[in-house]
Amino acid sequence: MSRISAFKKVESMTNPLAIVTGGSRGLGFESARGLASAGFDLILISRDATALEESAKKIEAEFGSQGIRVFSEALDFEATSTDALSKVHAKLRDIVEKRKPEYGLPKVLMIAHGVMSAKMSKTLKTDVDEWRRVMAINLDSVFTIVNALAPEMADARDGRVIIYSACLGRMSGPGNAGGLAPYRISKSGVNALVRNLAHETGLGSRGFLVDAICPNHSRTDMGGMDAPRSAAEGAECAIWLATRPFTPGVDQTGLLWEDHEVVPW
Repeated sequence: MSRISAFKKVESMTNPLAIVTGGSRGLGFESARGLASAGFDLILISRDATALEESAKKIEAEFGSQGIRVFSEALDFEATSTDALSKVHAKLRDIVEKRKPEYGLPKVLMIAHGVMSAKMSKTLKTDVDEWRRVMAINLDSVFTIVNALAPEMADARDGRVIIYSACLGRMSGPGNAGGLAPYRISKSGVNALVRNLAHETGLGSRGFLVDAICPNHSRTDMGGMDAPRSAAEGAECAIWLATRPFTPGVDQTGLLWEDHEVVPW
C-alpha cells in the first residue's frame, strides 16, 4: 500500500500530517517513528518540552532525508478544572490552526499519553486526588483532545483517531477482577468513548475511523524494563490502524484492538 493511499493528498506538496500525544517517549515516541516511516509529517505533543524537542530531533535525524518534518508543542494534560480543560482545548485548536494553511487538516490523531494509578488504588482505598489525577490524564484529556480536533476531521470525511487504551479496561475476559481502580475505570471509559464516537460518525462509512488499542505489556516507564514487549512492538498495532486499507461494511472500526485482532470488552 502506498504510504498515503488511505488519505486524500493536500493540494500543497507536504506529506500528510499526524498528531501524536505522549510523543516524547515510550509508546508515543515509537508511534511517531512508525508514522514518520509511513510518510507522515508530525506534530508531537507532551508536557516535557526538553524531552519533546529531543525526540523530535531524533525522528528528524532518522527520517529527514525522506522529507519528513517534525514539530513539537509542549502541553500538560493533567487538568482537573473546567477552566484548565478549556485552556487545553483552545491550545489544541491553536496548534492545528497554525499548521492548517500549509497542511490542511491532520489525517491521523494518535492519543498515546497516559498514567498508571498507584499500586494499592483499589476502589475503597483510592483518595480523591489520585482518582482525579488518573481520570484527568487518561479520560478527561482524551475527550478534550477528541472534542477539539476530531470534529473537522469527521466533517471532512478524511481522518483516523487511534487512542491507546488497555485490556485491563475490559468488562469481560481474564484479568479484570479488580484492583488499580482509577486506571481500569479510566480505560473502560476510553473504550466506551471510542465505541460511542464510532457509531455517531457512521462506523467508517463516512471516511472517519476511531479505534482503541491495547499495546500489551511493553517496556516503557509505565510497563517497566522487564516487560516482554519492546515499545516498538507495543506500538505496531496503532501504526497499522493509522495506515490500514479500510472498506466500509467489510472492515471494522470503533473497537478495542490488540495485534490486529478485536478484543471483546
